[in-house]
Amino acid sequence: MKIVISAGHGLLVRGAAGPPPWGLDEVDEARRVMYRTAELLRAAGVETVTYADDISTSQSENLDRIVNFHNAQGEHDYDVSVHFNAYEVTTTKKMGVECLYVTQEELADEIAAAMADAADLPNRGPKYRSDLAFLNGTREKAVLVETLFCDAKPDCDSFRQRFEAICSALASTLAGEPIVPPVEPPGETPPGSGLPPLFRATGRCSWFGGPDDTGVAPDEGLAFFDAEEDAPHLFLPEQPPGTTGLARRLNPGLPYVACRWPYDRIPKSTLARPDLQALVRARGREFLAWPADWGPAETTGRIADLSPALLHDALGLETDDEVEVIYPAPTTPQVG
Repeated sequence: MKIVISAGHGLLVRGAAGPPPWGLDEVDEARRVMYRTAELLRAAGVETVTYADDISTSQSENLDRIVNFHNAQGEHDYDVSVHFNAYEVTTTKKMGVECLYVTQEELADEIAAAMADAADLPNRGPKYRSDLAFLNGTREKAVLVETLFCDAKPDCDSFRQRFEAICSALASTLAGEPIVPPVEPPGETPPGSGLPPLFRATGRCSWFGGPDDTGVAPDEGLAFFDAEEDAPHLFLPEQPPGTTGLARRLNPGLPYVACRWPYDRIPKSTLARPDLQALVRARGREFLAWPADWGPAETTGRIADLSPALLHDALGLETDDEVEVIYPAPTTPQVG
């Protein structure tokens, strides 16, 4: 069996988005669902190919790229596109799951029912759509999954709480057999973000950021923030004298972290979200920290740069001590 799955829209052609802090971003979360579903399918022995468009700059180009990718994968069983729905206005009502089709009504029906049950949301059922480029253009049996509503708070809450079950339901329906996510050891999956880690690294660390960091230029910026208003929770109220860059404006007393984040799996827009943090562990202590930059350079032999307060005060570390970083944080810190 072979399945090809793509995430709807693209890095530069954004889809729907719910309001912060609880709303979901369609592009970011569709990629999460796609990658996790693919992992579950592969673990069950199903050949699975994934695609996320980071290149297109227009909707027509984006649709063409996605369809062309699917059609270039040779003979396979299903083409699946993962999306998130949106309502006309933000709502506090449960909205639910639906699956769109042209020829695959039975499969769409099964997917919608299974995912709605996993999410504990209304089943909006299969929906016939003859006007969608993905369903009309792909050569194999195709469905377009509307996971849930990214601007309905109950749907967003359910997604965070039931992410694994939702992806498992989609994977199981596509494979035609139950696929159960592996059970994590006790203490690995309580509250936290409710999402499986996309990044984990252990190794030596150092510190960066703030007015005293002369290792960065006075005008040096940050990888996924362009202005102070992009992340007011991270920066000092005023720009330090003699500097213009955001790196020197970081508040050294706050917990933040820089790692060599894999942008192919974790978009910059996700790392910039204030509601998702990393878990930083060392010496039996663990703290939440906001991603603030990409780095350090691989030539340093280090895997992370921490804020001065996180490195020295919170974790009691010195430069080149070992630390573990997990993103997004799968647990609530036990210490700190």
